[in-house]
Amino acid sequence: MSSFQQSAAQALQLIGGADPMLQSIVVRSLAVSATACAIACALGLFLGAWLGVARFRGRGALLTVLNTLLALPSVVVGLVIYLLLSRSGPLGFLGWLFSFQAMVLAQAVLVLPVCTALTRQAVEDAERAHGEQLQSLGAGGPLRALLLAWDERFALLTVLIACFGRAISEVGAVMVVGGNIEGFTRVMTTAIALETSKGDLPLALALGIVLLGVVLALNALIAALARWRGVQRERALMEAHAT
Repeated sequence: MSSFQQSAAQALQLIGGADPMLQSIVVRSLAVSATACAIACALGLFLGAWLGVARFRGRGALLTVLNTLLALPSVVVGLVIYLLLSRSGPLGFLGWLFSFQAMVLAQAVLVLPVCTALTRQAVEDAERAHGEQLQSLGAGGPLRALLLAWDERFALLTVLIACFGRAISEVGAVMVVGGNIEGFTRVMTTAIALETSKGDLPLALALGIVLLGVVLALNALIAALARWRGVQRERALMEAHAT
């Protein structure tokens, strides 16, 4: 039996046997990413909806900056947050460096531009289709943003799922600010990198399988939502024609 087959077999044993270390790392990863997404998306949905309907000088430049932030390297985010949270940094008094909170902050900063940009695009597309009608009914900018965001709620739900996938698959920033401390700040991506370098391939492979499973489930959910949204639109069109 090859070393890959042995590692794969042992990895499946770890997963099937609910290995305590494996469970701890997976639960911590999900908790960090879910918390970061909740914080970032709460702000990103608001900013994106506002940008989708707002028109002001400098908007084009702001959108350029926003789109640039989509490709922001995670290690750069980690470095900046590390400097902010270090003892000599402006936020050093918080004592968050190498903690759960630091990893949440790093992932939230990475997810925020993604949520904002995707939300802005969805709301702006809806604004082109229905904005004039809402304006004729007397709906101002904030109300239009709210109504259009609600109308695009299924698309925005897809945005939230995509943001969670972005967060949970990130490695650079959380490794820099979290320190990859066993039992405290070790998450799936950082553990895979560490265990591979140590030669503990079964645990690294087990974590990789779980991470791929999570990403696969997220993509399947996005596809299911897209199909459901299409069915709902077809039903709405059929009902409109029937009336």
